[in-house]
Amino acid sequence: MITEALLPLGLAFIMFAMGLALTPADFRLVATRPRAVALGLACQMLLLPALAWGLVEVFAPPPAFAVGLIILAACPGGITSNLLTHLAGGATALAVSLTALTSVAGAVSVPLVVNLALMRFAGAEQMVDLPVARMTLGVFAVATLPLLLAMAVKARFPAAALRTEPIARHVATVLFALIVVGAFASQWATMTEHAGQVLPPALALNAAAMALAFLAARGARLERREGIAVVMETGLQNGALGIFVAATLLQDPAMMVPSITYALVMNATAVLFILAVRGRLTARTARPG
Repeated sequence: MITEALLPLGLAFIMFAMGLALTPADFRLVATRPRAVALGLACQMLLLPALAWGLVEVFAPPPAFAVGLIILAACPGGITSNLLTHLAGGATALAVSLTALTSVAGAVSVPLVVNLALMRFAGAEQMVDLPVARMTLGVFAVATLPLLLAMAVKARFPAAALRTEPIARHVATVLFALIVVGAFASQWATMTEHAGQVLPPALALNAAAMALAFLAARGARLERREGIAVVMETGLQNGALGIFVAATLLQDPAMMVPSITYALVMNATAVLFILAVRGRLTARTARPG
């Protein structure tokens, strides 16, 4: 059962575990791969929220689900995005850099996008107290601060961080799964009742985001591994952060439902994408002369 105490603690540990894998050198990729980094940031921080906004206008779900989908779209990359980028044969360092940059920027971007969504989609239904300061502080405290703290720990105690990081990553993955499963269980009745209103826009958002990111990477002539990283970082979001914003900061359990649904969808499409790119690579290497 997700509680107001356990959810932020779990998310903070997930972000801390992510930070143990980061170094300042990961951020310096901005200088060495400016085009790939710029495209990845544009896809994740501009394209994805814009797509979510457009799909909400088209599908017209209830206000709580509309805001919930945009909350999810505003979140940075997910805890599994770096691992799945590696499994897909993508540029893992680029994925790590994008995750790090969006996680830091999320302290500002998430409250901004979410409050715009609240004004547009929830304001007509009810009086909404927009907790801008509380939301900014909450996202910084449970997402950005643990990540920066872990990076500081790694810089000060590199050997200990190297030993701890694999364990922390596995624990973080389990925590992420427990958060999603706990949220899924608590909102099972709402999800089953409103599946037709939540699943189609969530699936459309994930598929469209990955497809457009793929086309954008091709259009920008990124090398293959960079393109894979951009696609994965665009399609895989931090569902735990979306659940935290909805359940803890906004205290609206119904707004969690799109994050839960998207978390299930994105992992399924990510596996299909990995199989597709791996199969294509195998076909290329097997092709004679």
